Amino acid sequence: MRYIDLAQMYIADISSGKLLQHSRMPSLRKFRQQHLISMTTALNCYQHLESLGWILAKPQSGYFVCGQRTANEKPELIAFESIMTAPKLPSADTFAQQNNSVNNAIVGPLGVARISADFIPLDKLQHSFRRALKRQGNNISFYPDVQGEKILRDTLSTHFKSYDFHIPSDELLITNGCMDAIRTAIEICTDIGDAIAISSPCFNGLLDMLAALGRKVVEIPSTEQGIDLVQLEQHMKSNQIKAGLFCTSHMNPQGISMTALQKQHLVKLAETYKIPIIEDDVYIELAHSKVMPLPAKHWDTQGYILWCGSVSKTIAAGYRLGWCWPGRFASQYLQKRKYCNQGVSSPVQLALADFISNGDYAKHLKKLRIAIQQHTLSYQRYLTKNLPVTSKISSPSGGFVLWIQVPNLNGRKLLEQANKENIDIRIGEQFSTRDLYQDYFRLNTGFTITEANDKNNDNQDEVDKQLNKLMELIKVAS
Repeated sequence: MRYIDLAQMYIADISSGKLLQHSRMPSLRKFRQQHLISMTTALNCYQHLESLGWILAKPQSGYFVCGQRTANEKPELIAFESIMTAPKLPSADTFAQQNNSVNNAIVGPLGVARISADFIPLDKLQHSFRRALKRQGNNISFYPDVQGEKILRDTLSTHFKSYDFHIPSDELLITNGCMDAIRTAIEICTDIGDAIAISSPCFNGLLDMLAALGRKVVEIPSTEQGIDLVQLEQHMKSNQIKAGLFCTSHMNPQGISMTALQKQHLVKLAETYKIPIIEDDVYIELAHSKVMPLPAKHWDTQGYILWCGSVSKTIAAGYRLGWCWPGRFASQYLQKRKYCNQGVSSPVQLALADFISNGDYAKHLKKLRIAIQQHTLSYQRYLTKNLPVTSKISSPSGGFVLWIQVPNLNGRKLLEQANKENIDIRIGEQFSTRDLYQDYFRLNTGFTITEANDKNNDNQDEVDKQLNKLMELIKVAS
């Protein structure tokens, strides 16, 4: 295709240094005239370059070169035969290290997947909260609706409709974050001792939750297209699993997104074997491109997909607000919420409804996507320069974590030394119940770093200091 050929030409120019990082690309109109192509072809070319991470669109400014991409290979996707295992809760010491409950100094920027407060639009949010409190008036003395405030459900329905993803607002339930939404889904779809299929590697927070809930797991290997659906179907057919739990877009930690075909196949499997799939889509609006991938729920016609999301990654974790569209399990889901009396703070719901409906959320998302894509590229370049040459670094399709493999790395030794230095990280073995990913670790990229930082500079930012120190510890642990 013509736009692919043109994209390859520009990739070559960026790789060779002919086009410098941060330089402005020709406007679409000028690009079209230069190459005697249609505007559609020009736009396809730029969007293709952007999806690959070579250029970046800045609102009201145009397209800019992101810089030379890293030459690293991606971390290995380990193939294995899926078996049933039992996740274990971390020991008291490990739990304290992971959750910063003993030493409050270990709340660093590299461990927990979160964005810097610098990217949270506090002024706009404060305005929304003030307006929400005025609207609420005397109703603040009432307990919140267990299903969630209608105005927020309507607002979310309208918001996602802009992505061509249609949610009936009366079928949506508001929760205390995405993990809360997932936990309720697990409790209504399975019983203690049941096995749940998960991707491997799997977000360590989900593994800890499943352990606490007394569920077993069947880890399904990740692939370039998403997960090994053949093995998943084998376990469905043999009735070994009672549910599935998958992050389908920008998986944490590996950054892979299931293809549209995989998502459709996943829905088909759920319908065929009548097995519910809990879809964790907390990162769905943080694609490293302009286009939000549609969730598997988009193709669900029989209600076997329980779709869960949140604003914890897009706005701020502290608000603890999420949602679930539970499909055919709606009555059980709502009954469970009523039984637990888990209504969500009305002021927070009303404020976020205001923030989304007045357009501030969409503007914030545009800026945030640009920031996290730039950060990801900065971290990739930094790691390429400072890690052993055999290291492998992920190229996530979205979100703000990197999955890194350093051959011969002793992950446990690295974690021990990092804790002594008050550096918060996640090592590979925390993302599996099996003896896998021993030489992997995950890094949060939600904070700004200085790529060319001087290790002898006393004015380094704290993030730079921790990252430089981590590189030293990796050398010792490899």
